[in-house]
Amino acid sequence: MARTPGDLTPIPAQTVGPFFGFALPYEGGPDLVDRSHPQAVRLHGTVYDGDGAPVPDALIEIWQPDGAGRIPAEPGSLHRDGHTFTGWGRAAVDAVGHYSFTTVEPGPTSAGAAPFILVTVFARGLMDRLFTRAYLPEHTDALAADPLLVSVPEDRRHTLIAARDDDGLRFDIRFQGQDETVFLSYPNTPQVTGPAD
Repeated sequence: MARTPGDLTPIPAQTVGPFFGFALPYEGGPDLVDRSHPQAVRLHGTVYDGDGAPVPDALIEIWQPDGAGRIPAEPGSLHRDGHTFTGWGRAAVDAVGHYSFTTVEPGPTSAGAAPFILVTVFARGLMDRLFTRAYLPEHTDALAADPLLVSVPEDRRHTLIAARDDDGLRFDIRFQGQDETVFLSYPNTPQVTGPAD
């Protein structure tokens, strides 16, 4: 690209992102079901940085089974038809780091399993996405036996469990500091930063 003296137009290598709020959110992305659905629940929370300040430019994706524990294999997540539950949603946070989804509570995928929603986080300062889980709080026996939760130090397990509030299920995400969310790695998952080892 030819440039003239004094030209301050940024070239792609000089452009600083992220641009999640411009390219990735889409109409209906946070609405896995309509709010009028009889089992509709709100999953919401705030994304915080290491200093405890809200992150205003994160993007959250969720993946989950339906209320009966079935993992959907239906197309249509990007073009919602109003009745097909695809189990996937995407929401940008607002200016104070808050996100919100309208979904259903996931059922256990097998007998005795602890139901959870897989949460993926994209945000400034991250070279790659982060994975975590939001478990439902009431299933105490299943939570106590969950292989992943049992592998996490007891004083950190609460960061993987959503809390009930007046608005539904609250699941805050903290990148660092006190109550830092436990983040997960999955073997052989393709990485933005290069091949997985």
